[in-house]
Amino acid sequence: MTKTRIKVCGICSVADANKACNAGVDAIGMLFYAKSPRIVTPDSAMEIVSSLPPFISTVGLFVNSSEQEVNQVLSRVQLDLLQFHGEEDEAFCSRFDRPYIKVVRVKRETDLASLCQQYASARGILLDSYKKGTSGGTGEVFDWGLIPDNLPLPVILAGGLNPKNVAIAISRVQPWAVDVSSGVEESPGKKDAYKIEQFVRAVKCAEK
Repeated sequence: MTKTRIKVCGICSVADANKACNAGVDAIGMLFYAKSPRIVTPDSAMEIVSSLPPFISTVGLFVNSSEQEVNQVLSRVQLDLLQFHGEEDEAFCSRFDRPYIKVVRVKRETDLASLCQQYASARGILLDSYKKGTSGGTGEVFDWGLIPDNLPLPVILAGGLNPKNVAIAISRVQPWAVDVSSGVEESPGKKDAYKIEQFVRAVKCAEK
């Protein structure tokens, strides 16, 4: 089986970034979204990024931000990848001279193949659970059976993943990567080192 990449999202501190890196993740995500309990300021994000060891990708998450707001972050924080959670169109997402992934909150009627074509310039499509009035981070699993085979973009699977269910998710969906936040937390915005380690171990076991 192909290696499944791991991203821990909602990193708010250097300490939590270290927990993720020490456990062996491939990427960390930081939220620049005022309504999230996991929001980071550019100053905090700069501190986190400067603390990282080599070969850890940094991902910045935005939800319906303006072009100016995204550029303000990019002028200060070294991000490798952008992640757009709102109603941003492809023209907006591809405006920042950075690779990006587009988030889709999956409903039964969602046409994922069409959305992949709509965001053809994306590096991947992140599939999350739909819950009215939220932009992700629900901690709830969606029906993985709604994901078609052979989508034209790499799939990053999110939505309610945790150390107990991630191996099952990988066996069923075979995503390029998995994305976890609340499933490895003590409380919103506070990561649990043991849970991260268990999550990474479960992913590696699923690859055997």
